[in-house]
Amino acid sequence: MTALALFAATFFLVLFLGLQSLNVNGGHKLMAAVTSFGISSANIIVLKTMPGPTGWIEVAAYCLGGPVGILVSMAIHPWMVRKFGRKS
Repeated sequence: MTALALFAATFFLVLFLGLQSLNVNGGHKLMAAVTSFGISSANIIVLKTMPGPTGWIEVAAYCLGGPVGILVSMAIHPWMVRKFGRKS
């Protein structure tokens, strides 16, 4: 269960960091502000879980969450911009 929590927390942390970067670079202020809440929430879970007892499965889950998260953020960002981006 800890491995799954770490994978999910790292996935969402990197997902939101990637979206945050794309939003800031694109000038999407509201979406950038919203992703900040996601970053904070996921980071709290990572910081509270990693100091606990972790073995190689938890470390692997932590390491795999990031690459998957960044790829998903790059894939969904164009849709987010169309749906929620600035309407200028």
